[in-house]
Amino acid sequence: MKPLIVLLLSFSISIFVIKLIKKEYDIALSARIAMSIMLAFTAIGHFVFTKGMSMMIPKFIPFKESFVYLTGVFEILIAIGLLIPRLIYISGWTLIIFLLLMLPANIYASINNVNYQKGTFDGNGLAYLWFRIPLQILFIIWAYMCSIRV
Repeated sequence: MKPLIVLLLSFSISIFVIKLIKKEYDIALSARIAMSIMLAFTAIGHFVFTKGMSMMIPKFIPFKESFVYLTGVFEILIAIGLLIPRLIYISGWTLIIFLLLMLPANIYASINNVNYQKGTFDGNGLAYLWFRIPLQILFIIWAYMCSIRV
């Protein structure tokens, strides 16, 4: 829920700031700024909630904590890429692939009741997916809109 709030709030603020500066709306730029801010926000979670996020990764995958750190850095790089005109297209499509690859971790976490913030197994469970899967679809659509060439 927090990433959605960050995304929508960032979008709302950036659209009006850009209007003030450029004297016109630039929805595509506002969308990229909002997605970049949201990615930076979620990347922070990879460094703050490393233990809990590593619990979201299936047991057969080794080096879980390193993987969590790596995906946090990856989110920061994508966030930057969305703001660099020549990298927008590749960053947007990379983000779409990344979001699709992360969905199984969210499903695994919900099935196993992972609470990534506490690092415990008392999370929301399958009810979480009723929110997370539509949210993931929204993020993928948003990333696609960000990837459109300018």
